Amino acid sequence: MQHVFIVGSKSMGAYGGYETFVNKLTEYHQNNENIKYHVACKANGDGSMDESKLEGAVKISDYEFEYHNAHCFKINVPNIGPASAIYYDVAALKYCCKYIKENKIDNPVVYILACRIGPFMAYYKNKIHKLGGKVYLNPDGHEWMREKWSPAVRKYWKLSEKMMVKNSDYIICDSVNIEKYIQSDYAVFEPKTTFVAYGADTTKSTLHSFDEKVVNWYKEKDVTPGEYYLVVGRFVPENNYETMIKEFMASDTDKDFVIITNNNGNPFYEKLRMTTNFESDPRIKFVGTVYDQELLKKIREDAFAYFHGHEVGGTNPSLLEALATTNLNLLLDVGFNREVGEDGALYWSKAEGDLAALINKADKLPQSEIEALAALARKRIADWYSWEYIVAEYEKVFLNY
Repeated sequence: MQHVFIVGSKSMGAYGGYETFVNKLTEYHQNNENIKYHVACKANGDGSMDESKLEGAVKISDYEFEYHNAHCFKINVPNIGPASAIYYDVAALKYCCKYIKENKIDNPVVYILACRIGPFMAYYKNKIHKLGGKVYLNPDGHEWMREKWSPAVRKYWKLSEKMMVKNSDYIICDSVNIEKYIQSDYAVFEPKTTFVAYGADTTKSTLHSFDEKVVNWYKEKDVTPGEYYLVVGRFVPENNYETMIKEFMASDTDKDFVIITNNNGNPFYEKLRMTTNFESDPRIKFVGTVYDQELLKKIREDAFAYFHGHEVGGTNPSLLEALATTNLNLLLDVGFNREVGEDGALYWSKAEGDLAALINKADKLPQSEIEALAALARKRIADWYSWEYIVAEYEKVFLNY
């Protein structure tokens, strides 16, 4: 039995990149007799775990429960602002080491998601090695490039990443481009790496066009199925909302631009309002968030086209979901996105007028061409990004390295 301890996701069953990944990994491996998962969850604060809302979860104690046959443990996190994420990962690592020692677990793997705790890694790597274990790392994307961070925080992220890479036994990259970056920027450490992508749900929505939930959403948002461009994603500058909005406003399309994101009280929203004057264009529609996953899938399926402007990071979950569900996808032309979309999408640059021209072109595409692109995108996801394929790759990594 290979014991795998996962540190870095907030909870099980929540909608978020790492949270969905851990949920799917344990779900598909719940009857796997060769791997036992132990998953850290937040006991309190933002994104914390409430297992009473998780169907099938079995409570062991106030701070432990079992779900998908995984042993899940909850970590209390003090309210110390941005540093709480660092505290959470370190406290979870400390718990893992204690549990491994007390239960005399042989050859454990401790898999850390993201590069938050670099300054502490040398200490914990030594501790885990003394317990006979190995440290695996998923470096995520280029967190140090995100505009939301101050220069000092960006500097910390970059330093932390360097120390995480240096003190990991094996690095699992969810993007070929991220793997190349790790190998080139940190060649001095001779990192051992592999590529295993993030997965995508390839099933169709269980909802129908005539379902009350679907009809009411379209009516409430004043949106017509098939007559909108869509984007779903975090409301941050590096996802290029400003370019997409400006270019859409400059296009001739009579379709809407539906933006599903949490912009409540976000200063970036006010900045965009000033720089783009989007309120003057009735086609631009900020519709808030959609937490109902089947409804969100249906909205993706009904979109005329999907915009993806993400510039920072590895394999992005929202891109995989778009390629799996939306027929026509218009992606920012960067390595991360090309790597995933290949010939199943159309591409745009941030040059003025480029996306506007592509929107005008997309509006006039014959249905046969859109269907051909959709078929290529679906095949790409089914062959290389289905959860079945991804968790099988993880089984190889955990059992054979």
